[in-house]
Amino acid sequence: MQKVIRRTALARNQAQRKAIRAAKVAERDDLNDSLRQRFSYNRLELDNIRAEKQRRREDWMRGPLAPQRDAGLEGQTYGALSPQAMNPPSIPKHLRREYINIAAGDRVCIMKGRDKGKINEVARVDDANETVIVKDLNMADVHFPDWLNEQYGTKNPFQSTSLPVPIDDVRLVVALDDPVTGQTRDVLVEHVRGGEPFLDREYGSSTPRHTRYIAGEEIEIPWPKTEPPELKDEAWDTLRMEVETPTWMPSLHSAPFPSSVLDELRNKFSKYRTRHDAEWVEAKKMEDYRKEYFQSRSLLTPKGELIAMIQAKRKARLDAQKDANGNFILDAATVGFVETFMKQKAAKNA
Repeated sequence: MQKVIRRTALARNQAQRKAIRAAKVAERDDLNDSLRQRFSYNRLELDNIRAEKQRRREDWMRGPLAPQRDAGLEGQTYGALSPQAMNPPSIPKHLRREYINIAAGDRVCIMKGRDKGKINEVARVDDANETVIVKDLNMADVHFPDWLNEQYGTKNPFQSTSLPVPIDDVRLVVALDDPVTGQTRDVLVEHVRGGEPFLDREYGSSTPRHTRYIAGEEIEIPWPKTEPPELKDEAWDTLRMEVETPTWMPSLHSAPFPSSVLDELRNKFSKYRTRHDAEWVEAKKMEDYRKEYFQSRSLLTPKGELIAMIQAKRKARLDAQKDANGNFILDAATVGFVETFMKQKAAKNA
């Protein structure tokens, strides 16, 4: 039985090590994919900037002879960005921040870019790439494919939309009461920390599950109020009466499900199994008893008694060489050699 327990423990530890290695490999692959997407995204931005600089210089150099860029096949989408600009690369899960302290409905101030210093409401927060979309700010023309325009019923080849802004480039705007004047004014919060769970959260709401505070001041920042989703009853929904009808009563005299369900959940002969049939356990115990019996019988033979006596003498000799703490005692020659060496070393240092 001990072999079975040991084999199960070894298999479980081996599976755990394999899972850890697989998780590390998956994290490394996610990081490589994220870096590859980030390089592609940055390259797109740099190419757009470089192309615009070249066009401006060409227009300045040629003057009236400059080409009319808003004509021709690509004239309708001239100056518009690619749809890829609206999809920043996602951040691997193990590198994302623990708390996103900005939610839809908050007021934020943009700290970088052409809209620096402007304040408006957050329309959407993307946890995957840690960006926010601010209403009517960071606007740009984006050209969409024809099939997408047909789907939304628009004929314009491009649309003005708000581009995502990194969370690090915005600051939360909070209305606080001035303790001196008593007036309420907007304050830019530099650092916000996440706190304990938020218990007043509505079911199905997009509000984060934690509270948030101004770091250093411990002033709680309330989350913006959101309306709970409207749930409609459909014909295929289960009736509430059927859900609340008790069909099983817990009891200590019977298991919550038949024992055969365990074999369905986990293979009966799996090496990771920790539950075994009573008959199988009794058989393994009998094997252990039989093995101990044969070992005791082997001691009754002259050879067995001689081996046992030799082992006992060896153990007694080793115990005699140890102190009360179980450490081996050095002999006089070794102690003398150590003392002589330490004296010589002290004399050289002096």
